[in-house]
Amino acid sequence: MILITGATGQLGGAVIDHLLKQVPASQLAAFVRDEQKAAPLRELGVSLRVGTYDDTASLDRAMQGIDTVLLVAGTDEEKRVQQHQNVVNAAKRAGVQRIAYTSRALKDRTTLVNRLMDGHFQTEDYIKASGLTYTLFRNILYMDAIPQFIGGNAVFERGIVVPAGQGRVSFALRSDMGEAMANALVRPPEGSVTYQLTNRETYSFHDIAAALTDLSGRPVTYTPVEPAAFEAQLIGRGLPDVMARRITGFITDIANGQEDIVTPDLETLLGRKPASLNEGLARLFSLVR
Repeated sequence: MILITGATGQLGGAVIDHLLKQVPASQLAAFVRDEQKAAPLRELGVSLRVGTYDDTASLDRAMQGIDTVLLVAGTDEEKRVQQHQNVVNAAKRAGVQRIAYTSRALKDRTTLVNRLMDGHFQTEDYIKASGLTYTLFRNILYMDAIPQFIGGNAVFERGIVVPAGQGRVSFALRSDMGEAMANALVRPPEGSVTYQLTNRETYSFHDIAAALTDLSGRPVTYTPVEPAAFEAQLIGRGLPDVMARRITGFITDIANGQEDIVTPDLETLLGRKPASLNEGLARLFSLVR
């Protein structure tokens, strides 16, 4: 029995979609806050376990009969490390055989500008110390985040203006990562393992501009800027200060080489090549070559 937390979110939903192609729905459980929002999962035959990461009693109930749990990282910046620890503790109390966690592929945790990422490594440390068999999915930055970073379709009018310098990222689609995770989760646990889920090559924002130019037939340029100017630009577009800071931190870390990582793990788990930059951008921007 596999329990997926954050099951109504984008990543958790992608994992469940691909699990349903491989195992009966009766072998899947979804840990959700909103039972009504999760009704489509119930209709598919997935068992719903209702609760929150803060409610340890609901976590204990959710873990009953579970062999593997996938902990999808929470979004509460202030409390999420404690919330993750609550999930790990409940899994251990229930005798869960394996815990999996959606972490991040980053080069050096000690030099990150976006300190929000620190919580991933603290969670990893806690899982490793728990004694549970674990599967860590260190995910590269989603290709799906590119439209938000560069301003959506407005990019075709004003170009790409971000503080990424010459930084490179092995962007991959969230759907490919969800499929790869599902493939890993259906395998019987054979000890603890860490996967770095990245694409087959890295891409700069110059490459993104070139790909959008090729796909759209409209010239798209890339202009590096300073982080402070970019953050002010985001706030000027109406983004909340905290979101603007977070995006600026992500992209500054890209400039510093934090996401310049390539491994074969994603391709190996998929059993095929992950979507390339051009393929992903064509899908994300609804562009047909």
